[in-house]
Amino acid sequence: MQVEEMQEPDIPVTILTGFLGAGKTTLLNRILTEDHKHRIAIIENEFGPENIDNELIVQSDKEQIVSMNNGCVCCTIRGDLSRVLTDLRHKRDRGEIAFDYVVIETTGVANPGPVAQTFFMDDAVAPYFRLDGVVTVVDAKHGSATLDAEAPARDQVGFADRILLSKCDLVTEEEASALEARLRQMNARAPIRRVDMGKCPVEEVLDISGFNMNDVLDVDPTFFNEGHHHHHDDDIHSFVFDTDRAFDPMKLERYFMSLTSVYGEDLLRYKGVLNLQGSPNRVVVQGVHMLAVSDVLGPWGDRKPTSRLVFIGRNLPEEAIRRGLQTCLV
Repeated sequence: MQVEEMQEPDIPVTILTGFLGAGKTTLLNRILTEDHKHRIAIIENEFGPENIDNELIVQSDKEQIVSMNNGCVCCTIRGDLSRVLTDLRHKRDRGEIAFDYVVIETTGVANPGPVAQTFFMDDAVAPYFRLDGVVTVVDAKHGSATLDAEAPARDQVGFADRILLSKCDLVTEEEASALEARLRQMNARAPIRRVDMGKCPVEEVLDISGFNMNDVLDVDPTFFNEGHHHHHDDDIHSFVFDTDRAFDPMKLERYFMSLTSVYGEDLLRYKGVLNLQGSPNRVVVQGVHMLAVSDVLGPWGDRKPTSRLVFIGRNLPEEAIRRGLQTCLV
């Protein structure tokens, strides 16, 4: 697989998502009022000509609130987000505003995928802004019913680098545990935290390094223990491919091109550490939909060369993908 050297952008960005009523605004107020070292620029998106949530957000001298009312973030925001981020950066360069972090709060019915892709595909954004992670808020009280009924809510879970479970005080321990088990089957990568949105530590949201190109695959160990016994017929699920055999680089690259061309829209997130034939180094690859990036890590050293790939997607043909990956092994 081809590997490109990338200059590290200097402005980290968190995408904050979650279905309507999950507690994003409460969490955002927490971030804006807590005494932390960040100067945060907030970018919001909501439906309609008037931004109702803007009145709920605490105004602070340290933060710049940028409201966008252009409709659903997943279908119309691409150009506007690029423009707003570029405008913020230019104002910062001119000394008109000061910020060192950006939080994008998406509308409650948004799929965060296109927003995430902006930080890889947009030439006006990618060199300056670094996507730190996608944080998804799930309501413990209504979360299971929402996941049953709303496809965007399932997408939000699939894209998450971290899941924050809110309103746990309104449910029993058994109900909360059952929801956690369901979320783990949908997304094995994302750690789950039970939090009170009004008291959530900022470090649970910012600087989580969810999109870092490193070899840490945050697969919940209980994912393997629970197996694949689904209590719900979710279209979003995750699976892990492990092998001690090396991949043929050319075969794997051709397979990934084919895989993303056919299933790209349904491949929400995927990440892996690869053992490539002929290479003494670990290679990490991760992608969002049809866009994948890769980088070379250090040598294997004393570690046994192995490969692990995690896929999270919508109605993916797991066994067919496993067979396809098998054909790429040496």
